[in-house]
Amino acid sequence: MATDIGIDLGTSKTVIFSSSKIVFEMPNAVTVDADTWEPKYFGEKAKQTLGRTPESLTCISPIEHGVISDYDIAEAMLKNYMQAAFGNKLMRPRIMATLPCGLTELQHHSLANVVEAAGGRNISVIEGPLAIAFGLGLDFSVPYGTLIVDVGAGTTDIAVISMGGIVECDSMKTASLDFDAQIIRYVRKEYNIEIGPLTAESVKIKIGAAVKRDIEVAVLAKGRNVFTGLPESFEISSSEVYDAIIDTVDSICNGIRMVLNKTNPDLVADIINDGMYLTGGGSQLTGLADRMSDYLGIKVHCLDNPAYSVVKGAAAALKKRNLLKNVDYQLRSIKELEIQ
Repeated sequence: MATDIGIDLGTSKTVIFSSSKIVFEMPNAVTVDADTWEPKYFGEKAKQTLGRTPESLTCISPIEHGVISDYDIAEAMLKNYMQAAFGNKLMRPRIMATLPCGLTELQHHSLANVVEAAGGRNISVIEGPLAIAFGLGLDFSVPYGTLIVDVGAGTTDIAVISMGGIVECDSMKTASLDFDAQIIRYVRKEYNIEIGPLTAESVKIKIGAAVKRDIEVAVLAKGRNVFTGLPESFEISSSEVYDAIIDTVDSICNGIRMVLNKTNPDLVADIINDGMYLTGGGSQLTGLADRMSDYLGIKVHCLDNPAYSVVKGAAAALKKRNLLKNVDYQLRSIKELEIQ
């Protein structure tokens, strides 16, 4: 029976961690009836309908840039996922849900409400970078700066942490999905071919890189000619994908620089000594760590299983709640989040 549960309700997918393992992982996509808005499909089945539905159906994502954009659909989706993960075995567990850093009190409240409505109890929320710090096992008792960068699908969280609290942070709305969008724009501009987000994501995963590859590789992709409207195949190389996404990569690097620019120099000195920690699903882009290290002049540590570091850290935080005594806005239960 699950007693401690970590939930990462991200832009692209929901990950649930319990009993020291990932128990559920599914895309945050819901196919709904276009008229009644009643959910028809959830998760992977819904994601595959993206751009492929008749007029009677619509595929939507209830989470945008790490924030709930459609409360009712998000509630129905998470309820479906909790049922799939635990069935009827959920008996008042402690749940830690994560969200991007720097959000408002109302956004914290909305996340806690969705988790409660989906069947959760004893709910707390924690910001992603702080959850990662728990997973890293940082010593929260010492005044020492640590830089954590979490490149997700819809947001890039950049946070400087010291003594168990977030000193400076920014949640950029530039992240992995923007790589896909830039590939779509590039193909349309250079080849006059329209491709969908699933094709762009596949190209990024296969040959995308934040640095020039020593050996050029290419993939064959398919789309629709914007002039004739007919299907067409084309070959795109890794250097072309690099050209398409490098401005977005540098935008993320510049966001890190801006956070460091607002950080106390002594904390920056700590970060230079130890380096920064890079994680998140988007961090798996080939060469991203090298690009950031060259851009910032800081050593970059890549975490193991980066797509799961946030949710594992959230579960770890439940076991060490006393370490957050220096933070007055974290680990707020649903009752504490009630709007007065």
